[in-house]
Amino acid sequence: MAQLRDVMTSEIKTVAPDATAKEAASFMLSADTGSIPVCENEKVIGMITDRDIAVRGVAEGRGPDCSVRDLMSKDVVCARDTDDVLAVAQRMSDAQVRRLPVVDADDRLVGMVSLGDLSREAQQAAAVTALEGVSAEGSSHKQS
Repeated sequence: MAQLRDVMTSEIKTVAPDATAKEAASFMLSADTGSIPVCENEKVIGMITDRDIAVRGVAEGRGPDCSVRDLMSKDVVCARDTDDVLAVAQRMSDAQVRRLPVVDADDRLVGMVSLGDLSREAQQAAAVTALEGVSAEGSSHKQS
């Protein structure tokens, strides 16, 4: 099975922990995303989502100048770029997350993987399996 580096998105946007909630929200709007990794020195220290800004920021009465560090989720589940796609899909299911930061052996952020990325990989794997079965030598089923 494929490794995450084969299916992840490697062009990722990040936000600094000292950015404001307003800056993070504007960035999410322009990037058309609902979550952004929070990084310091290329290392993931958190994730901020549009929900974090709405619930932890607005609902708790914090202003738009509140720092990302104060709103972000700190216990971030990450995956390694060499991890097996199926194992990561299970990890995402267990953690109930739609996106995971992907790090290399030095824990530097190298990509993001989404459920959509994993779904495309699963569909391709299923198609290959079907094609191998159809193309197998000795296959007696023929359809006109």
